[in-house]
Amino acid sequence: MNHTYKVLKSDIELFAAALSQAKVYVVQSLGEDLITIVDYGGSIEKFSPELIKIAGVYYMRNQFEFRVDKKLC
Repeated sequence: MNHTYKVLKSDIELFAAALSQAKVYVVQSLGEDLITIVDYGGSIEKFSPELIKIAGVYYMRNQFEFRVDKKLC
């Protein structure tokens, strides 16, 4: 399955997204193959091992997935 997004998991990926001010959107899994987009988000303002702050809202890293769109060339 080809995806047009990248899931940000590691600290280095989150750091790179924060530096480049990439638009990050927040996704929550609802079960097998079901997701909901919680927030179309914005750039990462802060992150720690537990939390990520995007557009003024804090999200728990272990409860959400953070994605950026891949650029198609």
